Amino acid sequence: HTFEHRTVDGFSLDLAQPDSKRAIEVDGPWHYLKDTASGEYMVNGTTQFKSRLLRGLGWRVSHVAFFEFEHKSQAERR
Repeated sequence: HTFEHRTVDGFSLDLAQPDSKRAIEVDGPWHYLKDTASGEYMVNGTTQFKSRLLRGLGWRVSHVAFFEFEHKSQAERR
């Protein structure tokens, strides 16, 4: 991503307000595992670990999952 923020601890965040330690991560399909039986998506271990470390450093991170917008029209995505 061109507009990512890199924290002083070396983490990359999609959107961030460093002063308040708030961030938004837009999570694409590579952040998830899909249960073949139920079809449900589950956050993978790497993404969970990064979130846990950021929380430990005082960051409040909100996640936007790709599948929340997967079947929306262009107008609805805006």
